[in-house]
Amino acid sequence: MSERSGQARANPDLSAAFRSPIARAPTSFQTSSDRVFRVVAQSFGIAVVVLLAGIVVQVMRHAAPAMGDHGLGFLTRSRWDTNADNYGILPQIMGTLYTSVLALILGGVLGVTVALVTSQGFIGRRWELAMKNVIELLAAIPSVVYGLWGIFVLIPAVRGPSAWLHEHFGSLPFFSTELSGPGILPASLVLAVMILPTITAVSREALAAVPKRLPAAAYGLGATQWEVIFRVVLPTASGGIFGALVLGFGRALGETMALAMLVGNANVFGWSLFSPGSTLAALLANHFPEAGAVEVGALMYAAVVLLLITLAVNALGSLIMLRTTRELKGLN
Repeated sequence: MSERSGQARANPDLSAAFRSPIARAPTSFQTSSDRVFRVVAQSFGIAVVVLLAGIVVQVMRHAAPAMGDHGLGFLTRSRWDTNADNYGILPQIMGTLYTSVLALILGGVLGVTVALVTSQGFIGRRWELAMKNVIELLAAIPSVVYGLWGIFVLIPAVRGPSAWLHEHFGSLPFFSTELSGPGILPASLVLAVMILPTITAVSREALAAVPKRLPAAAYGLGATQWEVIFRVVLPTASGGIFGALVLGFGRALGETMALAMLVGNANVFGWSLFSPGSTLAALLANHFPEAGAVEVGALMYAAVVLLLITLAVNALGSLIMLRTTRELKGLN
């Protein structure tokens, strides 16, 4: 202790450090504040879990009568007739998965590419920040605005190419019809743009979390930049990128307004990219305002199916991200 005191007298900066509040034990007020903050944070965490459980319970409670009346056949029938009390959501389930998978393919490729460009030094710092901010701003655009953009810009732009594809490749099921209005492809393109910020942001974080010594070692062995990206960076960040794709897929599954405006809302399912279709979210948005008591139960049953699909996909993505983050921390 005397040695430290002598050093403090000889060095004024060291003396100031010993007198700094940082070097002292926390006061009773700081300890109490820390405890209060922990309790509040834990309370909010518990509240989120309770809220989620409450939503699931309420939706299940309102859907229970319809689930008992229609059974699992509700998932395999294609007719939606309120007069005959005959309901089925197979076209909506297929349409939801079809549009979401198409959007995931388009948005996934573009999102991972943008993440690579903005994290691997392909462009300058200013351009990187500009591109990152523009992509993030896409998440702030309301869904209905995307729908209007799709109606007035995207559908007219796709109508011409759809006629050419149908004329030359109409024998293929994907081009068996022409685009005459809203359809699968315009809805999928808008969905791809809407999930782009999510995929880009999470993929970029996964790529940035790759330990710097791994690409440095590869460069030291004589690897080129593309070899480092495809053989070191991408494989190491593959778990996080896959988690980003799963989260984007979950975002696409639950989209409502843009799909209701662009998919066509036809109670059929076809593989043609230009044919109209329907999704679970669009079904709920279009039928719920004027639904009677019986139809509300069927719609709540459809909401349960959509909720379970979305929760399962997002839970899977979160688990993958958590596991990947732990693995990357272990490498650092």
